[in-house]
Amino acid sequence: MNKLPDEHLIEAAIKRDDEAFIRLVSKYKHRVMSIAARFSQIREDLDDVCQEVFIKVYQNLRSYKKEVPFEHWLSRITVNTCYDALRKKKRQISGTSSVFSLKYDIADMSNEARQAAADAYHILYRGMSKLKASEQLVITLLELEDRSIREISDLTGWSESKVKVRAFRARKALKKFLEEIDHE
Repeated sequence: MNKLPDEHLIEAAIKRDDEAFIRLVSKYKHRVMSIAARFSQIREDLDDVCQEVFIKVYQNLRSYKKEVPFEHWLSRITVNTCYDALRKKKRQISGTSSVFSLKYDIADMSNEARQAAADAYHILYRGMSKLKASEQLVITLLELEDRSIREISDLTGWSESKVKVRAFRARKALKKFLEEIDHE
């Protein structure tokens, strides 16, 4: 199978060439999955989010502007879809979120270090589950994905000052949570 540049695949997919769209999906499915995995490790949720992303891409491909790299446009759709999923999950579960997960490598740790890592993970998980969906999104992108304020602004469509305010509020809420459990 010869490799076509994205522009050719996009043009063909806009003309409803299913094979071209399948090739775009194949090319970018790992990128979409890796972004979505920052928001949920539950396989069914990941599959649902990824499917939703590519449905949105297919439906909105005509609105794609070639001045922006396709991967950036796709990443923005992915982040916004994850954000929508976070908000939906928050409403369903009301307070106990299962959408934040963090992998940690504990294979070579002693039992004591392994237990400390597991404890830290559970504390962080509980703290993140108390945040609003928008705050979870900002902290995940800023702290776990190492994205800049500008990148988060571009991905979410929020102003840079809004991103900073949400990050500040999220950190403040996490700090309060940590202080509360420290007094327990």
